[in-house]
Amino acid sequence: MNIPVFSPEITTDDIQEVTRALALGEISGNFGTYLNRFEESWADFCGVKHGIAVSSGTTALQLAVASCEFPKGSEVLISSSTNIATALAVVHNNLIPVPVDSEMLTWNLDLDLVESLITPKTVAIIPVHLFGQPVDMEKLMQIAQKHNLKVIEDCAESHGAGQNGRMTGSFGTAGCFSFYANKILTTGEGGMVVTNDDALAAKLRSYRNLGFQEPRFLHSIAGFNFRMTGYQAALGYSQYLRIESILENKKRVANAYLSELNSNKYISVQKSTLGTENVYWMFGILIDKEAPVSRDQLMKALKLAGVETRTFFCPMDLQPVLRDKFQMKSCRNAKILWEQGLYLPSSAKISLEEVSYVSSVINGALSD
Repeated sequence: MNIPVFSPEITTDDIQEVTRALALGEISGNFGTYLNRFEESWADFCGVKHGIAVSSGTTALQLAVASCEFPKGSEVLISSSTNIATALAVVHNNLIPVPVDSEMLTWNLDLDLVESLITPKTVAIIPVHLFGQPVDMEKLMQIAQKHNLKVIEDCAESHGAGQNGRMTGSFGTAGCFSFYANKILTTGEGGMVVTNDDALAAKLRSYRNLGFQEPRFLHSIAGFNFRMTGYQAALGYSQYLRIESILENKKRVANAYLSELNSNKYISVQKSTLGTENVYWMFGILIDKEAPVSRDQLMKALKLAGVETRTFFCPMDLQPVLRDKFQMKSCRNAKILWEQGLYLPSSAKISLEEVSYVSSVINGALSD
């Protein structure tokens, strides 16, 4: 038995679309129709006016932050439990990341802590919809509006997730998606910024393309080369056409795990708040300190059984690259998630028999 933590699903239709893009010469994103088609489709899916495709989810975040033109040294609140990319988008724009600790039900940033961390230097908040569970964006937007802060949503893991019928990415000034190989929709590498702001969209398009404007080769802004290729866009568009079935399969996998593991007293799972819908990018579990085996021992048992897993993210306040440069408050709950959490094989195409096998190994290791 060999069950990877994630395996992308590339169909015959995907291959045909990429091949068609190549045959049409859509090598760069500057030429052809696939890029516009993908951008418009994804923006429509998210319920916003504009989609700006870029080279990765990381560059989507960096571009969104850069386009806001915050004063150097300003502070940006971010979820503590996240991929380092969220913080790097702040650091690379000469800003100061301020991690917000997690709360233990949804594992997202604790909104009750946000206002206590706001200072006169705070300019923005980057909430991360961890593992596909949306942050309570209605509450967060009230806080942001009260303090005149920009909100840039990190939607790398939340394709199709939402709150009260509204998609993640549509609440803030901008939403940033990743289409990395292990994401719900993939272009291999790639990402997208979505927004309803016409002026910001125009700026994002210029910034991603070296700051090109008219006349050509005369530059007044220091842009980036963050372009997506045409054949990547073709893959993204092809996957977009079946996004609903992909999301149904992700929920099928999650419901199977919930059914198999729900009765285990040593396991906690991510909870959803009222009105939010989790798309379960990855199905995570938290192992109780009183369990017969530790998180690390469980991961070793699963590995021996042919099951690949991953730990949760190291909190931003414990990251050496950040801790050694910035003064940060300790994020106690994010540390618990880091030390006791793991996520399980969560491919959309994993079989129910494989889910049952993984669960049986876990329940066997965590039995009294």
